[in-house]
Amino acid sequence: MALTLCMQVRKICQAISFLSPATCMILSSLDLGLQPWEIVGILSCGLALSSFALSGLYCTHQDISPEYASILLGITNTVGAVPGIVGVALTGFLLDSTHSWSMSLFAPSIFFYLTGTIVWLAFASSKPQSFSESD
Repeated sequence: MALTLCMQVRKICQAISFLSPATCMILSSLDLGLQPWEIVGILSCGLALSSFALSGLYCTHQDISPEYASILLGITNTVGAVPGIVGVALTGFLLDSTHSWSMSLFAPSIFFYLTGTIVWLAFASSKPQSFSESD
């Protein structure tokens, strides 16, 4: 099934939104001899580029079902909160195991960003769903 141009653009935007922070976290975790202000700048750029999600993920709900877009966004945000819950426990475990604050802090986030990118690119669709059709 061919992707529409709109969905291709959304997938690109979402990939930028997920991969940019992951890349910036990896760069800030490595010992590159950077000054603290440079690391803050790198992380700030990653956070700024995550705004591409507004034209990726957050527009798709309206295409899937205009009538139920708010409910779909609520479900999406609920599922999206799970990594935040799991990530806290995983960060504590990694900190105890590795004694490295940067990898224990960033590794779970990087994992979830990469997993989210793969899932989004593989399964995202803006095809209207049958539950939104009027009888």
